[in-house]
Amino acid sequence: MDIEQRQAELIEHFVKQASANKGSSLVPIIVEATSNPLLFAFSEILAVPNVAELQGTEHSEYLNLLRLFAQGTWSDYKSSAVSLPPLAADQILKLKQLTVLTLAETSKVLPYDHLMEELDVTNVRELEDFLINECMYSGIVRGKLDQYRRCFEVVFAAGRDLRPGQLGSMIQTLTNWLATSDNLLLTIQEKIKWADTMSEVDEKHKKEVEERVEEVKKTVSMKADLDFRGHEEIYAEPGGVMDFEEDRIRPKRRRHPLH
Repeated sequence: MDIEQRQAELIEHFVKQASANKGSSLVPIIVEATSNPLLFAFSEILAVPNVAELQGTEHSEYLNLLRLFAQGTWSDYKSSAVSLPPLAADQILKLKQLTVLTLAETSKVLPYDHLMEELDVTNVRELEDFLINECMYSGIVRGKLDQYRRCFEVVFAAGRDLRPGQLGSMIQTLTNWLATSDNLLLTIQEKIKWADTMSEVDEKHKKEVEERVEEVKKTVSMKADLDFRGHEEIYAEPGGVMDFEEDRIRPKRRRHPLH
C-alpha cells in the first residue's frame, strides 16, 4: 500500500471519529492522530466542526496542538511549549519528521548543520540515522546523504498541509508552470513542424537523386548500345574484313624465283 492510500484511509478514520465526538472526548482522538506513525496530514481533521468548537474552551490547547502538527515545526513547538500539552516520544518523532518535510519544501539541498539545529541533533551520525530510519524508510522522503559536502540532497518529499497564505503562492507557482509548459509545447510543435519540413525536403532530394541516377543509367545504356552497333556494322561491311573460311580456301599465288 503506498503512502497516499495509507494517508487517505487514516484521515477518513480520524475524521469519522472526530465527527462523532465533542469536547473532552476529542482529546484522545487528537493525541492518537498526532502520534500515529503513518499519518502526516491533519487539515481534514481540523476542518471538522466539532474540532473547531474547541477554540476558547479548556481544551483549546489540543486544537492548537493539532494546528501545530498540520503547519508547524519542532522549533515552533519549542517556542510555544508553555501553551501546548507536553509531547510523548511518538509525537516528538512525528513533529521532527514533519520538520524535515517543511525544510524540503524550501530547498532540495539541506545542510547537515541546519538540520541538526532544527531537529536538536548533536552529531552527524545521529542525524543520518534519523534521516535513514525515520524519514526515508517511512517513505516520506527520498534522497542522498552526502557526507563529503555534509548535506542531504532531497529527491522527493511528501507534501504537508497548506499554511495560511500558502495557497496563493502555490496557485502562482502552478500558473507559472502552466505558462512555461505552454511555451515548451509551442517550441516542441515548432520543432516537429521543422522536422516534417526537413523530411519532405530530404524526400524530394532523394527522389531527384534517384531520377538523376536513372537518367545516367539510360544514357550509359544508350551509349553502350550505339558503340556495340557501330562495331557490328564494321565487321559486317562487305570487303571490310575477310571471312576466315574464305581466306583459307583461296588458292595461294606461286612465287617465281628471281632471275
